[in-house]
Amino acid sequence: MEAVKLAGLEPANVFGFFEKICSIPHGSKNTKAISDYLVDFAQERGLRYIQDEANNVVIFQNGTCGMENHATVILQGHMDMVCEKEPSCTLDMATEGLDVTHDNQYVYANGTTLGGDDGIAVAYALALLDDPTIAHPPLEVVITVDEEIGMLGANVIDLSMLNGRMLLNLDSEDEGIFTVSCAGGCHACISLPAERKAVYGPCVRLVVDGLQGGHSGAEIHKNRANANKVMGEFMSRIQAVMPLCLTSFSGGTKDNAIPRSCQATLVAMGIKLERINEIADTLQAEIREKYDEPDATVQAFDVDALGGNALTSEATAKVIGLLCAVPNGVQAMSDKIPGLVETSLNLGIAKLGNAMNLTFSVRSSVNQEKEALLDKLKELAAFYDASYTQNGEYPAWEYKEDSHLRDVMVQTYRNMFGKEPEVLAIHAGLECGLLGEKLPGLDCVSFGPQMHDIHTSREKLDIASTERTWKFLLEVLKAL
Repeated sequence: MEAVKLAGLEPANVFGFFEKICSIPHGSKNTKAISDYLVDFAQERGLRYIQDEANNVVIFQNGTCGMENHATVILQGHMDMVCEKEPSCTLDMATEGLDVTHDNQYVYANGTTLGGDDGIAVAYALALLDDPTIAHPPLEVVITVDEEIGMLGANVIDLSMLNGRMLLNLDSEDEGIFTVSCAGGCHACISLPAERKAVYGPCVRLVVDGLQGGHSGAEIHKNRANANKVMGEFMSRIQAVMPLCLTSFSGGTKDNAIPRSCQATLVAMGIKLERINEIADTLQAEIREKYDEPDATVQAFDVDALGGNALTSEATAKVIGLLCAVPNGVQAMSDKIPGLVETSLNLGIAKLGNAMNLTFSVRSSVNQEKEALLDKLKELAAFYDASYTQNGEYPAWEYKEDSHLRDVMVQTYRNMFGKEPEVLAIHAGLECGLLGEKLPGLDCVSFGPQMHDIHTSREKLDIASTERTWKFLLEVLKAL
């Protein structure tokens, strides 16, 4: 596969397939086109494949000469990506390919997420399957859908036809780190009814912006502010000095991405924009001091309108109370693994329509703690007369004391790079727990090339790291 925009980068075949993947829209819930591309790839090369109703794809390839009877290895990643973009970006990520480019050090996409998470896994797998000169044991390549919105593909995929019990998961973003355990998780939603009526009075638009955002698992501990929670505090402070009626509220787009911005529109009785701006300035200074948010902005603007279809002041107060009451961020650190987040949640989406809907990503490496946190959300929903639902639950991937795969990978890394890799457990969710439930005795390790700022428009993939990781993958397959 020849690259165009990424021409000249090595490994050429990997970046060629990665550029092709970037040209196909493949956000979560929009995976039919990329799934069909994988099927076409397999058909063109005469490889056996399975495409299920969910668009998951499995591709099979025999071992190369002399390795036909070696133990089968599973390569695994997901085909969907998080679609985030800058406000000024006009690209339609549902129908258009990414504007991918590079600066000789990093590959990135202009104005949008890159989808290196986890397009690079798919590119590695295709480049491997495409090259008959690469020595490897029998391969089973499992590419799932909708990992980013609850591991939906991994939850429904049938793996009963697989022979492999060693799985290389290519969904990690830190080179030299082998992940061998991860948290389980769940998506939760609180829905507070929002009856509207015509309300008249001066209007104001509130904006929280400039926050760093990031991955709600990998970066939840990095002292980053949540725009939805900041907006709740902003409105609470305004409400303390004047009655408010909420007309609109929108913050965040993905429950597993820490929201960078939030907007709300209010009808404020006896409005004094100067007083609101004083509150904004004070809160902005506090956010910049309390969090690692040097570019945080909290602002208020006049709206050229007199009223609107709004919540009553009582209903607005209820929304503000709920926003301020719900927990967010790190809830507990592990007492077994230093520095590991044990339990957390992220208020990723808050949107006002016919109801005020709050959507959370909840994670914990201890199932009992996860259930306790979900129970707390249920209790808060009941206290505020709101409904509660949860879905997309997935189990924790527990540490395996005896791992042949891990031992081979550590020794291979040591031989290649002359140093020790880091072997750790993470708080972010991976599909290995779900896949392990379907394949008893599965031996898993997750790794990948260096990426930065995944799930944001600043996402970038390290070119040199991509090549080193490719060479490492090939050596591991030989060693296995």
